[in-house]
Amino acid sequence: MNSSFLEDFKNAWGKPNNALAQIILINVIIFGALAVFYVFGRILGLEAVFGFVHDQFSIPPLFSDFIMRPWTILTYAFAHSLDSIFHILFNMLIFYWFGQLIVEYLGNQKIISLYVLGALAGAAVYLLVYNIVPFYKEQAGFSGMVGASAAVYAVTVAAATLMPNFTFHLLFFGPVKIKYIAGFYILTSFIGSVGGNAGGNIAHMGGAAMGYLYIRQLQAGNDIGLWVISTMTFFKSFFVKQSKIKVTHKTERRQSSSSRSSTSSTRTSVDQEEIDTILDKISKSGYESLSKSEKQKLFNASKK
Repeated sequence: MNSSFLEDFKNAWGKPNNALAQIILINVIIFGALAVFYVFGRILGLEAVFGFVHDQFSIPPLFSDFIMRPWTILTYAFAHSLDSIFHILFNMLIFYWFGQLIVEYLGNQKIISLYVLGALAGAAVYLLVYNIVPFYKEQAGFSGMVGASAAVYAVTVAAATLMPNFTFHLLFFGPVKIKYIAGFYILTSFIGSVGGNAGGNIAHMGGAAMGYLYIRQLQAGNDIGLWVISTMTFFKSFFVKQSKIKVTHKTERRQSSSSRSSTSSTRTSVDQEEIDTILDKISKSGYESLSKSEKQKLFNASKK
């Protein structure tokens, strides 16, 4: 984490492997646009128009309302409450701090997968609880939920699961292992699940559970977020020109290419086994237990 906070956001879309900054900027842009729309809507008497637009980012608690705007299962995670700027501020700061760990040690694509999976898991738990549990069904009279918290919790818990003994230096507290920070967040959300923001706190726990599951599955050799990247690549292909591939029919080149492909495949398999072993070691003994060469291998793998 050598680059400064501001440097990460300079020319965000012009840099490769910069999903962390891009996700944060998307959240900030949507917050800013909705805030401007809200203010002018009040001034010009267009509250109903603003309400319609805001509903496209707000996931309702009842299935009967949700099926009318199913896209909100994801869009809600890119909007924030306009009542206080601290909602988006704290979410994005926590996402940035913990997200850097994921990007540095697992790679750029993993932060995208975790964000999307965390948002979906949070929304799924939120919908299930408000439509099945009587206690919550009685309280389902609100318009909906917005916020990236479920996705942020997924990233936070994922980082704490991957390297539980990694230390953050907190103001007034000094060095604190991130597993305790994640545990504190989960505890506060559990207590808050019967409070004024019950829906949000329930979604937090859904996102947290996904973050834990994602890393455990990754350590077992299963990347449950591959479909997220595949889907994103599919839609991206409609907007980004693909370079034309020249085909040659020379036997010698084909054999040489086949040989290189076989060697590359073997090397990739061996590399993945080494990374899985390193991740297991982190899970059992913490990141600090790694040797210098193991840290370097993990760092190199995150850049691929």
